[in-house]
Amino acid sequence: MEELEIITSDNISIAVNGYFGSKNEVVIVAPGWCMTKDSDAFRQISEMFASEYDVLTLDFRGHGKSQGFFTFTSKELLDLDSVVKYAKNKGYSKIYLAGFSLGGGLVLIYAAQNNNIDKLIAVSPYTDFNKIENHMWKKEAWLETFRKFELMRFMSIRPDIIPRKKIKPVDIIKEVKSPTLFVAGKKDPTVFSWHTKELYNKAQCEKQFKLYENGIHAEDLFLYFKEDFSEMCINWLKK
Repeated sequence: MEELEIITSDNISIAVNGYFGSKNEVVIVAPGWCMTKDSDAFRQISEMFASEYDVLTLDFRGHGKSQGFFTFTSKELLDLDSVVKYAKNKGYSKIYLAGFSLGGGLVLIYAAQNNNIDKLIAVSPYTDFNKIENHMWKKEAWLETFRKFELMRFMSIRPDIIPRKKIKPVDIIKEVKSPTLFVAGKKDPTVFSWHTKELYNKAQCEKQFKLYENGIHAEDLFLYFKEDFSEMCINWLKK
C-alpha cells in the first residue's frame, strides 16, 4: 500500500491509500462521514477490491490525513474529482466508484455530472441529506459505533459549521448513465433503506438492487456479510 497526496482544484490536500498491482482497472473507494481510509473497515474493503483491481481509497476533507473541513457533501465532489483525474492520468482503462453512506450519495452525484465512470457501487446512499434519519439512540447504531470505535479516527474529524447548499441525489439520479449497484440494509438506523430503494427505482441506467434483510448501515454490510458482499461487488464490476 502506498500513501498519496492529491491536491484539489480549491487547493486542499487529499490523502489517499493506493493499492497497486499493475492492473488496468481501478476502484475508487469513498467512505462516509466519520470514516477514513485507515479505519479497519475500509482497509478491509480496500484489500477486498485489491484482490482484483488497483484501488484508491481517500480521506475526504476534514477526515484523517486530509486537510480542510468536512462540508457534508457540499465540496467533497472536488475531492472525488481530484482522485478520478489522478486515475485518468495513470491511464486506467476503466474507473469504478464505490461509495458508502454519504460517500454513496457523492458517487451518484459525481457520475450524474461526469460521464467518465464505468460502473458504480452505492452502499446505503441517501435521497436527500435533510431526510437522513440518523437514529443514533437505537442499539443498531450506538452499539456498532462503539464496536468500531477508533480514537485516532474520531479525533481526526473536522466538520464545517457553515450551512451550505447541497445537491440531492434524488434530484439527479436520472442523469446517472453508469451501471449502478444499489445496496441497503433493511435495519439501517442511519439511512433508512427506503432511500436506496427510491434511488434505485428512479434510476434509468442499468441497475441492480440488493437488500440485506438483517443488515444495517454502509460498511457494516461488508463486515457482517463479508463473503456475500465481496462476491456481489466483484461480480457486479466483472459483469
